[in-house]
Amino acid sequence: MSQSSIMEMIVPHPQEELADYAIDVTPVRRTIAERTLQSVTEIPHALTVVEADVTNLVLLRSKLKDGFMRQEGVNLTYFAFFIQAVVRAIKDYPIMNSTWADDKIIVKRDIHLSVLVGTEDSVLAPVIRSADLRNIAGLALEIDRLAQLARTGKLAPSDMQGGTFTVNNTGAFGSISSFPTVNYPQAAILTFESIVKKPVVVDDRIAVRSMVRLCLALDHRILDGVVCGRFLQRVKENLEAYGPESSLD
Repeated sequence: MSQSSIMEMIVPHPQEELADYAIDVTPVRRTIAERTLQSVTEIPHALTVVEADVTNLVLLRSKLKDGFMRQEGVNLTYFAFFIQAVVRAIKDYPIMNSTWADDKIIVKRDIHLSVLVGTEDSVLAPVIRSADLRNIAGLALEIDRLAQLARTGKLAPSDMQGGTFTVNNTGAFGSISSFPTVNYPQAAILTFESIVKKPVVVDDRIAVRSMVRLCLALDHRILDGVVCGRFLQRVKENLEAYGPESSLD
């Protein structure tokens, strides 16, 4: 067999299908690019990670999710529990809910959480307003509402303004560890990775537990390792406090 025949077998596609092609930059993609560049250019990033045992949370959600779906018509996701754990930790460490203003740090009174939602061609950040005034059921309903608006292109500009802290459920894509970029001009962003069953030591014995990593990227002008370490430990404690008898309040 000739060399040309071999090449035809290896590369069977028409040449035009292999050519480079251009994709127009949409206004949303341009905004993401500008905000990301501003974030990494102006904000000195640092990253810290902890791991939480969410075995009891898994049991709780398994117990409640079917009834919640029947009653509300919405999936009871882990993200709602994660958000409540974050909100409670922010109330204990309000400096996490702040922005840099050159000669001062502005600590925000209201907790408006930006939640990242993936669409077909971009990532949007709608805001759960006054997240600290919502219970888990209320958070689940609002997460679903904002996600539906984002994925159908119906988010209004006001839906994505005023966020004070960002949370991202990277675990939905199977991620086990990530290095998020701070959502400018906020002070920090926290990602929740995949819940994975692992062998861990419990009371000097090996046990299989459901574990999740929490990855926090921070603006080192505002925050340092001490306060962020304490904040993450509080989020971890809040997640591990859920049990089979916990309610959705």
